[in-house]
Amino acid sequence: MRIYVGNLPFSMRDEELRALFAAYGEVSAADVIMERDTGRSRGFGFVEMTNSDDAAKAIDALNDHEVDGRPLRVNEARPRPERRGGGGGRRGGRNDDW
Repeated sequence: MRIYVGNLPFSMRDEELRALFAAYGEVSAADVIMERDTGRSRGFGFVEMTNSDDAAKAIDALNDHEVDGRPLRVNEARPRPERRGGGGGRRGGRNDDW
């Protein structure tokens, strides 16, 4: 099960996130999302747990759990919306609206 974890301390890294959830079961992946340009944490991440029951226990236990004074927001991750391809709007050329 994929789990969303929000309101992370900006100092938290992947290994710490994994350790936090490993207390509740096997963690197959833990990723703190980072800014591309600055390399700083965006304050949220995702954890993948192999067992759904363990994941549900972790969600119950860690939602609103404080880490470095920040109450975590933990829930099952929603599927990512589909991205539509292509650019947006016109870029010059003929305008048939006149």
